[in-house]
Amino acid sequence: MKAVQFAGQGSMPEVVTVPDPEPGPGEVLLRVKASGMCHSDIAVIENPLLVGGSLPLILGHEGAGTVAALGHGVTGVEVGQDMVVYGPWGCGTCHNCSRGAENYCTRAQELAIKPPGLGAPGAMAEYMIVDDVRHLVPVDGLDLAEAAPLTDAGLTPYHAIKRSLGKLLPGSTAVVIGTGGLGHMAVQILRATSATRVIALDISEEKLELAREIGAHETVISDEAAAGRVRELTGGLGADLVLDFVGIQPTVTLAGACAGMCSDVTIVGVADGRLPVGFGSSPFEMAVAAPYWGGRDELIEVLALARSGAIGVHVEAHPLDEAPRTYQRLHDNEIVGRAVIVP
Repeated sequence: MKAVQFAGQGSMPEVVTVPDPEPGPGEVLLRVKASGMCHSDIAVIENPLLVGGSLPLILGHEGAGTVAALGHGVTGVEVGQDMVVYGPWGCGTCHNCSRGAENYCTRAQELAIKPPGLGAPGAMAEYMIVDDVRHLVPVDGLDLAEAAPLTDAGLTPYHAIKRSLGKLLPGSTAVVIGTGGLGHMAVQILRATSATRVIALDISEEKLELAREIGAHETVISDEAAAGRVRELTGGLGADLVLDFVGIQPTVTLAGACAGMCSDVTIVGVADGRLPVGFGSSPFEMAVAAPYWGGRDELIEVLALARSGAIGVHVEAHPLDEAPRTYQRLHDNEIVGRAVIVP
Protein backbone atom coordinates (compact mmCIF):
# COMPACT_ATOMS: atom_id res chain seq x y z
CA MET A 1 0.00 0.00 0.00
CA LYS A 2 1.01 3.66 -0.34
CA ALA A 3 1.70 5.59 2.86
CA VAL A 4 3.11 8.95 3.95
CA GLN A 5 6.13 8.15 6.06
CA PHE A 6 8.51 10.29 8.11
CA ALA A 7 11.97 8.71 8.35
CA GLY A 8 13.70 10.89 10.91
CA GLN A 9 15.66 14.04 11.76
CA GLY A 10 16.44 16.23 8.78
CA SER A 11 13.98 14.57 6.40
CA MET A 12 10.54 15.50 5.14
CA PRO A 13 7.59 13.09 4.80
CA GLU A 14 7.68 10.89 1.70
CA VAL A 15 5.16 8.74 -0.12
CA VAL A 16 6.43 5.15 0.14
CA THR A 17 5.15 1.65 -0.53
CA VAL A 18 4.90 -0.63 2.50
CA PRO A 19 3.24 -4.03 3.09
CA ASP A 20 -0.51 -4.03 3.68
CA PRO A 21 -1.19 -4.45 7.42
CA GLU A 22 -3.21 -7.38 8.73
CA PRO A 23 -5.34 -7.17 11.88
CA GLY A 24 -4.31 -9.31 14.83
CA PRO A 25 -6.60 -10.51 17.63
CA GLY A 26 -8.81 -7.67 18.84
CA GLU A 27 -7.72 -5.32 16.05
CA VAL A 28 -9.61 -3.72 13.17
CA LEU A 29 -8.31 -3.03 9.67
CA LEU A 30 -9.60 0.29 8.33
CA ARG A 31 -9.51 1.25 4.66
CA VAL A 32 -8.65 4.91 5.04
CA LYS A 33 -10.80 7.37 3.13
CA ALA A 34 -9.52 10.60 4.71
CA SER A 35 -6.71 11.74 7.00
CA GLY A 36 -6.37 15.25 8.41
CA MET A 37 -3.06 17.09 8.44
CA CYS A 38 -2.07 18.83 11.67
CA HIS A 39 0.60 21.16 13.07
CA SER A 40 1.34 18.38 15.57
CA ASP A 41 2.76 16.51 12.56
CA ILE A 42 5.05 19.48 11.93
CA ALA A 43 6.12 19.35 15.59
CA VAL A 44 7.11 15.68 15.12
CA ILE A 45 9.00 16.47 11.92
CA GLU A 46 10.93 19.25 13.66
CA ASN A 47 11.49 17.24 16.86
CA PRO A 48 11.39 13.46 16.27
CA LEU A 49 12.11 12.86 19.98
CA LEU A 50 8.40 13.51 20.54
CA VAL A 51 7.66 10.01 19.21
CA GLY A 52 10.64 8.31 20.82
CA GLY A 53 12.03 5.46 18.78
CA SER A 54 8.94 4.99 16.60
CA LEU A 55 10.68 5.82 13.31
CA PRO A 56 10.14 5.51 10.44
CA LEU A 57 6.54 6.48 11.15
CA ILE A 58 3.38 6.61 9.03
CA LEU A 59 1.87 9.98 9.90
CA GLY A 60 -1.78 10.94 10.39
CA HIS A 61 -3.69 11.04 13.67
CA GLU A 62 -7.03 12.22 12.21
CA GLY A 63 -8.44 9.19 10.44
CA ALA A 64 -11.74 8.18 8.86
CA GLY A 65 -12.54 5.21 6.69
CA THR A 66 -14.41 1.97 6.14
CA VAL A 67 -13.95 -1.20 8.16
CA ALA A 68 -12.15 -3.63 5.82
CA ALA A 69 -11.44 -6.65 8.07
CA LEU A 70 -11.79 -7.79 11.68
CA GLY A 71 -9.20 -9.52 13.81
CA HIS A 72 -10.07 -12.61 15.83
CA GLY A 73 -12.58 -11.92 18.59
CA VAL A 74 -13.70 -8.49 17.40
CA THR A 75 -17.38 -7.72 17.86
CA GLY A 76 -19.43 -4.54 17.77
CA VAL A 77 -18.53 -3.37 14.27
CA GLU A 78 -19.11 -4.82 10.83
CA VAL A 79 -17.11 -4.85 7.62
CA GLY A 80 -18.30 -1.98 5.45
CA GLN A 81 -19.12 0.45 8.29
CA ASP A 82 -17.82 4.01 8.00
CA MET A 83 -15.93 5.08 11.11
CA VAL A 84 -13.70 7.79 12.53
CA VAL A 85 -10.73 6.92 14.71
CA TYR A 86 -10.51 8.21 18.28
CA GLY A 87 -6.82 9.10 18.45
CA PRO A 88 -5.53 9.37 22.06
CA TRP A 89 -5.33 5.65 22.77
CA GLY A 90 -5.01 4.50 26.37
CA CYS A 91 -4.96 1.29 28.35
CA GLY A 92 -8.76 1.11 28.60
CA THR A 93 -8.78 0.05 32.25
CA CYS A 94 -7.33 2.83 34.44
CA HIS A 95 -9.69 5.26 36.17
CA ASN A 96 -9.48 7.89 33.43
CA CYS A 97 -9.85 5.42 30.56
CA SER A 98 -12.83 3.74 32.21
CA ARG A 99 -14.72 7.04 32.07
CA GLY A 100 -13.74 7.67 28.45
CA ALA A 101 -10.87 10.09 29.09
CA GLU A 102 -8.19 8.02 27.37
CA ASN A 103 -6.41 11.28 26.54
CA TYR A 104 -5.41 11.26 30.22
CA CYS A 105 -4.57 7.56 30.54
CA THR A 106 -2.36 7.10 33.60
CA ARG A 107 -0.62 4.02 32.21
CA ALA A 108 0.03 4.94 28.57
CA GLN A 109 3.68 5.80 29.14
CA GLU A 110 4.29 2.73 31.29
CA LEU A 111 2.74 0.45 28.66
CA ALA A 112 4.32 2.31 25.70
CA ILE A 113 0.88 3.04 24.20
CA LYS A 114 1.12 5.73 21.52
CA PRO A 115 -1.50 7.40 19.32
CA PRO A 116 -1.70 6.58 15.63
CA GLY A 117 0.50 8.94 13.63
CA LEU A 118 2.24 10.09 16.79
CA GLY A 119 4.02 6.85 17.62
CA ALA A 120 1.86 4.06 16.22
CA PRO A 121 1.37 3.72 12.44
CA GLY A 122 -1.13 6.38 11.42
CA ALA A 123 -3.93 7.12 9.01
CA MET A 124 -2.06 8.78 6.15
CA ALA A 125 -2.06 5.54 4.17
CA GLU A 126 -4.42 3.34 2.23
CA TYR A 127 -4.98 1.13 5.28
CA MET A 128 -4.39 1.39 9.03
CA ILE A 129 -4.71 -0.84 12.06
CA VAL A 130 -6.97 0.32 14.89
CA ASP A 131 -5.88 -1.39 18.10
CA ASP A 132 -9.34 -1.78 19.67
CA VAL A 133 -12.94 -1.43 18.56
CA ARG A 134 -13.57 1.12 21.31
CA HIS A 135 -11.40 3.55 19.33
CA LEU A 136 -13.87 3.60 16.44
CA VAL A 137 -16.93 5.87 16.36
CA PRO A 138 -19.62 5.56 13.65
CA VAL A 139 -19.75 8.42 11.15
CA ASP A 140 -23.51 8.04 10.65
CA GLY A 141 -23.90 10.03 7.47
CA LEU A 142 -21.13 12.62 7.70
CA ASP A 143 -18.81 13.13 4.75
CA LEU A 144 -15.61 11.24 5.60
CA ALA A 145 -13.28 14.04 4.45
CA GLU A 146 -15.06 16.43 6.81
CA ALA A 147 -15.42 13.89 9.60
CA ALA A 148 -11.73 12.95 9.85
CA PRO A 149 -10.54 16.36 11.17
CA LEU A 150 -13.30 16.36 13.77
CA THR A 151 -11.27 13.74 15.68
CA ASP A 152 -8.69 16.39 16.62
CA ALA A 153 -9.39 19.77 15.01
CA GLY A 154 -12.94 19.44 16.36
CA LEU A 155 -12.39 17.39 19.50
CA THR A 156 -9.45 19.32 20.94
CA PRO A 157 -11.09 22.77 20.96
CA TYR A 158 -14.39 21.24 22.08
CA HIS A 159 -12.68 19.74 25.13
CA ALA A 160 -10.85 23.00 25.83
CA ILE A 161 -14.05 25.05 25.61
CA LYS A 162 -16.31 22.63 27.48
CA ARG A 163 -14.29 22.97 30.70
CA SER A 164 -14.98 26.74 30.70
CA LEU A 165 -18.62 26.83 29.62
CA GLY A 166 -19.71 28.02 33.06
CA LYS A 167 -17.91 31.31 32.40
CA LEU A 168 -19.30 31.86 28.91
CA LEU A 169 -22.57 33.50 29.96
CA PRO A 170 -24.37 36.34 28.18
CA GLY A 171 -22.11 39.39 28.33
CA SER A 172 -18.91 37.35 28.44
CA THR A 173 -16.09 37.38 25.90
CA ALA A 174 -13.93 34.60 24.49
CA VAL A 175 -10.75 35.27 22.53
CA VAL A 176 -9.45 32.77 19.97
CA ILE A 177 -5.77 33.23 19.09
CA GLY A 178 -4.93 31.47 15.83
CA THR A 179 -7.85 30.69 13.53
CA GLY A 180 -6.30 27.84 11.54
CA GLY A 181 -7.27 24.16 11.68
CA LEU A 182 -8.29 24.10 15.36
CA GLY A 183 -9.05 27.78 15.81
CA HIS A 184 -11.64 28.01 13.05
CA MET A 185 -13.44 25.10 14.71
CA ALA A 186 -13.22 26.83 18.12
CA VAL A 187 -15.05 29.87 16.75
CA GLN A 188 -17.93 27.65 15.61
CA ILE A 189 -18.02 25.59 18.81
CA LEU A 190 -18.14 28.73 20.94
CA ARG A 191 -21.07 30.04 18.89
CA ALA A 192 -22.87 26.68 18.99
CA THR A 193 -22.49 25.96 22.71
CA SER A 194 -22.48 29.35 24.45
CA ALA A 195 -23.79 32.91 24.49
CA THR A 196 -20.33 34.47 24.59
CA ARG A 197 -19.00 37.12 22.23
CA VAL A 198 -16.14 35.75 20.12
CA ILE A 199 -13.06 37.78 19.20
CA ALA A 200 -10.73 36.05 16.73
CA LEU A 201 -7.04 36.94 16.40
CA ASP A 202 -4.64 35.89 13.66
CA ILE A 203 -1.72 37.27 11.64
CA SER A 204 -3.50 36.32 8.40
CA GLU A 205 -6.30 38.50 7.05
CA GLU A 206 -7.45 35.54 4.93
CA LYS A 207 -7.95 33.41 8.05
CA LEU A 208 -9.71 36.27 9.82
CA GLU A 209 -12.06 36.56 6.86
CA LEU A 210 -12.97 32.89 7.33
CA ALA A 211 -13.43 33.51 11.07
CA ARG A 212 -15.93 36.27 10.29
CA GLU A 213 -17.78 34.05 7.84
CA ILE A 214 -18.21 31.27 10.41
CA GLY A 215 -19.36 33.45 13.28
CA ALA A 216 -16.68 35.55 14.96
CA HIS A 217 -18.22 38.77 16.26
CA GLU A 218 -14.94 40.69 16.03
CA THR A 219 -11.60 40.02 14.34
CA VAL A 220 -8.24 41.57 15.22
CA ILE A 221 -4.86 41.31 13.52
CA SER A 222 -2.51 39.61 15.98
CA ASP A 223 0.21 42.23 16.38
CA GLU A 224 1.66 44.36 19.16
CA ALA A 225 -1.58 46.36 19.37
CA ALA A 226 -3.87 43.32 19.63
CA ALA A 227 -4.09 43.12 23.44
CA GLY A 228 -5.02 46.80 23.62
CA ARG A 229 -7.68 46.31 21.01
CA VAL A 230 -9.18 43.39 22.98
CA ARG A 231 -9.19 45.58 26.10
CA GLU A 232 -11.04 48.27 24.17
CA LEU A 233 -13.61 45.78 22.90
CA THR A 234 -14.21 44.50 26.43
CA GLY A 235 -14.49 47.91 28.07
CA GLY A 236 -11.10 47.47 29.74
CA LEU A 237 -12.12 44.26 31.51
CA GLY A 238 -10.36 41.67 29.38
CA ALA A 239 -11.72 38.32 28.21
CA ASP A 240 -13.37 35.61 30.30
CA LEU A 241 -11.73 32.86 28.22
CA VAL A 242 -8.62 33.06 26.06
CA LEU A 243 -7.78 30.10 23.84
CA ASP A 244 -4.28 30.05 22.35
CA PHE A 245 -4.09 27.61 19.44
CA VAL A 246 -0.51 28.58 18.58
CA GLY A 247 1.37 28.20 21.85
CA ILE A 248 4.59 30.06 21.01
CA GLN A 249 5.90 32.61 23.50
CA PRO A 250 4.50 35.73 21.75
CA THR A 251 0.98 34.29 21.56
CA VAL A 252 1.05 32.95 25.12
CA THR A 253 2.16 36.37 26.35
CA LEU A 254 -0.64 37.91 24.28
CA ALA A 255 -3.14 35.48 25.82
CA GLY A 256 -2.18 36.63 29.31
CA ALA A 257 -2.47 40.27 28.26
CA CYS A 258 -6.01 39.70 26.92
CA ALA A 259 -7.28 37.92 30.05
CA GLY A 260 -9.49 39.49 32.70
CA MET A 261 -10.02 38.70 36.37
CA CYS A 262 -11.44 35.24 37.14
CA SER A 263 -10.69 34.20 33.56
CA ASP A 264 -9.42 30.99 32.00
CA VAL A 265 -6.35 31.06 29.77
CA THR A 266 -6.15 27.78 27.87
CA ILE A 267 -2.97 27.00 25.94
CA VAL A 268 -3.78 24.45 23.26
CA GLY A 269 -0.98 25.02 20.75
CA VAL A 270 1.89 22.52 20.87
CA ALA A 271 4.87 24.81 21.36
CA ASP A 272 7.11 26.02 24.19
CA GLY A 273 5.35 29.19 25.37
CA ARG A 274 5.12 29.80 29.13
CA LEU A 275 2.79 32.08 31.10
CA PRO A 276 3.83 33.07 34.64
CA VAL A 277 1.06 33.12 37.22
CA GLY A 278 1.37 34.69 40.61
CA PHE A 279 0.11 37.41 42.92
CA GLY A 280 0.62 40.74 41.18
CA SER A 281 1.85 39.22 37.92
CA SER A 282 -1.50 38.02 36.58
CA PRO A 283 -5.14 39.10 36.96
CA PHE A 284 -6.76 37.98 40.20
CA GLU A 285 -8.02 34.38 40.02
CA MET A 286 -6.88 33.87 36.44
CA ALA A 287 -6.45 30.14 35.81
CA VAL A 288 -4.07 28.71 33.20
CA ALA A 289 -4.44 25.22 31.72
CA ALA A 290 -2.83 23.18 28.95
CA PRO A 291 -5.35 20.45 28.06
CA TYR A 292 -4.68 17.56 25.70
CA TRP A 293 -7.05 16.30 23.00
CA GLY A 294 -10.42 15.09 24.44
CA GLY A 295 -12.48 12.14 25.66
CA ARG A 296 -14.30 9.47 23.66
CA ASP A 297 -17.65 10.74 24.89
CA GLU A 298 -16.72 14.25 23.73
CA LEU A 299 -15.89 12.97 20.23
CA ILE A 300 -19.42 11.55 20.03
CA GLU A 301 -20.75 14.99 21.03
CA VAL A 302 -18.60 16.73 18.39
CA LEU A 303 -19.90 14.42 15.68
CA ALA A 304 -23.45 15.14 16.80
CA LEU A 305 -22.80 18.89 16.54
CA ALA A 306 -21.50 18.40 13.00
CA ARG A 307 -24.55 16.32 12.01
CA SER A 308 -26.81 19.10 13.28
CA GLY A 309 -25.06 21.57 10.99
CA ALA A 310 -23.87 23.72 13.89
CA ILE A 311 -20.18 23.19 13.05
CA GLY A 312 -18.29 22.18 9.93
CA VAL A 313 -14.66 21.84 8.87
CA HIS A 314 -13.31 24.09 6.12
CA VAL A 315 -11.59 21.32 4.13
CA GLU A 316 -8.85 21.57 1.54
CA ALA A 317 -8.61 18.04 0.09
CA HIS A 318 -5.56 16.54 -1.66
CA PRO A 319 -4.61 13.10 -2.98
CA LEU A 320 -2.04 11.09 -1.05
CA ASP A 321 0.74 11.77 -3.55
CA GLU A 322 0.48 15.50 -2.80
CA ALA A 323 1.00 15.05 0.96
CA PRO A 324 4.71 16.09 1.06
CA ARG A 325 4.01 19.36 -0.78
CA THR A 326 0.94 20.00 1.38
CA TYR A 327 3.01 19.51 4.55
CA GLN A 328 5.37 22.20 3.27
CA ARG A 329 2.42 24.53 2.73
CA LEU A 330 1.16 23.76 6.23
CA HIS A 331 4.61 24.57 7.62
CA ASP A 332 4.57 27.86 5.70
CA ASN A 333 1.17 28.79 7.17
CA GLU A 334 -0.54 28.70 3.77
CA ILE A 335 -3.45 26.38 4.68
CA VAL A 336 -6.81 28.01 5.48
CA GLY A 337 -8.91 25.60 7.54
CA ARG A 338 -7.78 21.95 7.47
CA ALA A 339 -5.82 20.08 4.81
CA VAL A 340 -7.15 16.55 4.36
CA ILE A 341 -5.38 13.76 2.48
CA VAL A 342 -7.76 11.49 0.57
CA PRO A 343 -6.02 8.21 -0.39
